[in-house]
Amino acid sequence: MICNECGKRPATVHITKIENGKKTNMHLCEQCALAKGALSMNTGFSINDLLAGMLNTGTPLPIKVDFMDDPSCPVCGMKYSRFRETGRFGCGSCYKSFGDRLTPLFRRIHGNINHTGKIPQRTGGRLKIMREMESLKAELANAVKREEYEKAAEIRDKIRALEKSSGRDE
Repeated sequence: MICNECGKRPATVHITKIENGKKTNMHLCEQCALAKGALSMNTGFSINDLLAGMLNTGTPLPIKVDFMDDPSCPVCGMKYSRFRETGRFGCGSCYKSFGDRLTPLFRRIHGNINHTGKIPQRTGGRLKIMREMESLKAELANAVKREEYEKAAEIRDKIRALEKSSGRDE
C-alpha cells in the first residue's frame, strides 16, 4: 500500500480515527506520519494509559460522571472511578476492594485470572515435573481424540519416563 499523503513511499503507519461515529483510515509512510505528528518517538504512552483505556469501554464523555455505586478502598479511600481514570491503585488493599470489577480486566489482559507464577529451579523440580505431566496428559487426550495414535504413544512414553524420574509409578 502506498502512502496517502505523498503517494511515493510504502505506507507503514495505519491510523484509524473515529469521530462522531464516522470512521476514517489513513495510510502513511513513516516520514509523512512524523511530519503530521501522528508518529512520535516520545509518545508519552505508558502502561497506565493502556490499563485506563481498557477500563473505559464506552465513548469518552465531555463531562465527568459520578456513579451512585462507586466503591472505595477502606484503607486508602481511593474510589473505583479514580482507578478507572488513572489506571493505578492507591494501595495493596485496592485489589481486594475492587476485586469483582477487576476480574474481567485481568482475564482480558492475561487470558486467565489465576496466577501460576514461576517455579524456582532449586526447590521446584518436583512441581515442575508435575505440571509437565499434566500438560502431557492433556496433550495425550487431544491426540487420542484426533485419532493420532502414534503421537499418543510417544506422549504416553514421555509421561511414563517422567513418572519414573519423579519416583512415582501410576
